[in-house]
Amino acid sequence: MQPIILASQSPRRKQLLEWAEVPFEILIKETDESFPTDLSVEEIAIHIAKNKALAVKQANNISIPILAADTIVVLNNRVIGKPKDREDAIDILSDLSGQKHFVITGVVIIYGDEEISFADKTEVTFHTLSKAQIEFYIDKYKPYDKAGAYAIQEWIGVTGIESINGDFYNVMGLPVSRVIKALETL
Repeated sequence: MQPIILASQSPRRKQLLEWAEVPFEILIKETDESFPTDLSVEEIAIHIAKNKALAVKQANNISIPILAADTIVVLNNRVIGKPKDREDAIDILSDLSGQKHFVITGVVIIYGDEEISFADKTEVTFHTLSKAQIEFYIDKYKPYDKAGAYAIQEWIGVTGIESINGDFYNVMGLPVSRVIKALETL
C-alpha cells in the first residue's frame, strides 16, 4: 500500500494504522470543529473530518492520499463531544450509564481531485455505572480528549460496556477495515 497522510493527532488512530501496517505520516492543521445545525449526525462527523483533510491539503503540497476522521458520540439524538472538565466528564458518563448510544466516525480521504467519504456507526450499551466507578475512571484515565468521555479499550470499556453492535475499532476512532477498502479503490 502506498503511504498516506494522517490528518489527525489521535494516538488511537495512529495505533490502529500501525496495527494495519499502513505506512503514514502525520500532518495536522488546527481546524474549527463547528458544524451547520441542519446536518444529520453522520453528516456532522463527515463535515468535521472533511474540514481537517482540506486544511492539511491547502497548507501543504501533497501528492499522496490524505486521511482525516472525526468521532462523535450520540445519545438520544444529542451529539456529545469531548468533556470540558472533570464535572462535565462525570455528567457525560452518568448520562451514558445504563443507556444505548451510538459512536459515529466520519472518514474523508482526499487524493488529488478524488474524495471518498463515509460514516461508520456502532451501537454501544453501557451497564449501569456507579458514581464511584465513573469517578475512578475519570480520575485515573483522564478521558478529556475523547468524545463521550471514554475509551472502549480502557478500564471503563472492559468493565462497563454491556454490548456493542458494529465495528469495535470504529469506537476506538477509526473503522480500519473500511478505510483499507477505500484506500485500495484509489
